[in-house]
Amino acid sequence: MKLNSDIKALVSTYKAEVDFELDNIISYWIKFSPDAKQGGFVGRVSNDNEIDLLAAKGSVLNCRILWTFSAAYKIISSETLLNLSLRSFEYLQKQFLDLDFGGLYWLVDHTGKPIDSKKQIYAQAFGIYAFSEYFRNTGELVAREMAIDLFELIEGNSYDKLHKGYIDAFSRDWKELIDLRLSEKDANEKKTMNTHLHIVEAYANLYRIWPDSILKKKIIELLELFMEVFIDRERGHLRLFFDEEWNSKTDLVSYGHDIEAAWLLLDAAQSIGEANLIEKYSKISIVVAEAVLLEGQDKDGGIWYEFEPSTKTLIKEKHWWPQAEAMLGFFNAWEISGDQKFLDASLKAWDFTKKYLIDQRNGEWFWGVKEDYSIMPNEDKIGIWKCPYHNARACIELCKRIGSLLK
Repeated sequence: MKLNSDIKALVSTYKAEVDFELDNIISYWIKFSPDAKQGGFVGRVSNDNEIDLLAAKGSVLNCRILWTFSAAYKIISSETLLNLSLRSFEYLQKQFLDLDFGGLYWLVDHTGKPIDSKKQIYAQAFGIYAFSEYFRNTGELVAREMAIDLFELIEGNSYDKLHKGYIDAFSRDWKELIDLRLSEKDANEKKTMNTHLHIVEAYANLYRIWPDSILKKKIIELLELFMEVFIDRERGHLRLFFDEEWNSKTDLVSYGHDIEAAWLLLDAAQSIGEANLIEKYSKISIVVAEAVLLEGQDKDGGIWYEFEPSTKTLIKEKHWWPQAEAMLGFFNAWEISGDQKFLDASLKAWDFTKKYLIDQRNGEWFWGVKEDYSIMPNEDKIGIWKCPYHNARACIELCKRIGSLLK
């Protein structure tokens, strides 16, 4: 893509700002996340930076910390980041890895003892994602083997040989569960878009360090499954919850997941170098980004949380992570299409974030704001779901992409 002088100046400023913000995010997590008393990382920090040393520690949070510190090290080459990556890797290995049945526990208590030993496939996927990234940084063979082991566990226990796709959750010893939900807000269904999205994300990162032919076939199958089942091409949204036989159970729209999938699925296709899938997902990226732009982005640049078509109910909250994914997803659509409206949408999401979500006094991003821009109360700065992954990744990816364009 050729950039005129005005666009070059615009994206150069964008890069400088997200580069600065990445440093702020990482600095916050370096300061507040390590648990000096019990090891690893604390389970919760409040909006006001009050550390809860007794909070449970989640596998997703800890995997996302490992991924973030490992990925950020490529841009911020500090010894502190490298040491914290090692700390995170060793804590996951020691406290979350089930040596008897394999896989990662869902939750441990503040001392590192398992308190919820279920095997949520979503968490196993983030283990693959994190261990693969750590290996890319360090060449630590144990990390690659752990990622491969998790891949084989998912394929051996979660893969549905009859209908394809993956069952969401299992007991500690990989037996069926009645309650498969990731969180209380989710529908209790066997197959979910969210889990499948992060499986393909994880498999793509694993393929970068382990270009195995079976793994490649699984990525292709997942990408084809998204086209066949998850993506509603007419509406430009992703279907979220399914039973075992792929009957859709809701028409709920999640704008954050839509725009995240818009770039992640293309990234997965690019990771395996499949020209046909790259072409298809380049087009899908535009379709989905267009739908989020038209329906999900408010005039102030913020991305609304969810929409329920059956009742025409818009959840009028703007959470931190959809803004981060919108910054990247819209930018990705601009890179593909050259259409200025997508670059404008990315910049508007960033402007909204700077104005309402970045905590200029205490650091990091607030969980979200309500319709009147008041901060959502009683939420986390650090928590089971409040991680450095979405916002740090958006900054990392934008730095890389803009840097390539400017070259």
